Amino acid sequence: MRNIDIINGPQNASVIIQGCMRIPALDKDAAAKVIRTAYDCGINFFDHATCYGENGSAEIRFAEAFPLTGIKREDIFIQSKCGICPERNEFDWTKDNILSSVDDILKRLNTEYLDTLLLHRPDVLFDPEEVAKAFDELEEAGKVRHFGVSNLVPMQVELLKKYVKQPIIINQLQLSLEQSQLIDQALYLNNKTTDFSINRDGNVLDYCRLNDITIQAWSPLQVGMFGGTFIDNPDYPELNKTLGDMAEREGVSKAAIAIAWILRHPAGMQAIIGTMNPEHIKDICAATTVELSHHDWYELYLASGKFLP
Repeated sequence: MRNIDIINGPQNASVIIQGCMRIPALDKDAAAKVIRTAYDCGINFFDHATCYGENGSAEIRFAEAFPLTGIKREDIFIQSKCGICPERNEFDWTKDNILSSVDDILKRLNTEYLDTLLLHRPDVLFDPEEVAKAFDELEEAGKVRHFGVSNLVPMQVELLKKYVKQPIIINQLQLSLEQSQLIDQALYLNNKTTDFSINRDGNVLDYCRLNDITIQAWSPLQVGMFGGTFIDNPDYPELNKTLGDMAEREGVSKAAIAIAWILRHPAGMQAIIGTMNPEHIKDICAATTVELSHHDWYELYLASGKFLP
């Protein structure tokens, strides 16, 4: 496993993160096997959210399973996100909701602290001064060590930074070979012949690089948000052929090549995987042994259905 030092944040963090959204579907023994397999493959970073599973069941199942793994709490990084409130059908970044959410997260996870708390999707009514007060209380109480965001455009981060004294160290954003909007617009700039030229995110990739914010890529193997994987998907024949050729060359799986494509980017991203299959975890972690060339990266990008202007 390849590790990185997140600027102003966790040090020696694995570049692959184990996402825990699907863990409620497992019993605690199977969940423990997933956690232990990920850890044995070198993953030391686990991602949660208050909205993963009904009534926080992903965090509950993780807490039930974790003691069975034999892993020490201090040997991993636990991250969770708050702000999405499906029971109220709204996003909520008020101070009271942030503070109560963290207390509930810590209780469900049976831990005294979070290594990282992310604000999950933008509450368009957010008051940055309220957020700052919440962050200060959480830091002073030792409940949260580092802070970040998820799915925020640059100016929203700038507004937060005006009031929040803690560094915003992470922005969790969607990126895959199929969902490559973070990259597309710069290539197709000022090109009226394609929708790829539309700036959909305020140049957030470059913004994060300029401001030492680590990008965590979610759904790195997915079509759309919930469209299943593009791996072995008949709708993506050219992409799968190219993935297959490189996988055979490198002695890894197609999924590992797709993750290696993200990790090849010089922004120094982390990739969040969501599989609950221990064998798939092992296959994907082989991505960190692959060194894709500059040419390989572009070949995969073009095979995903893009073109160069």
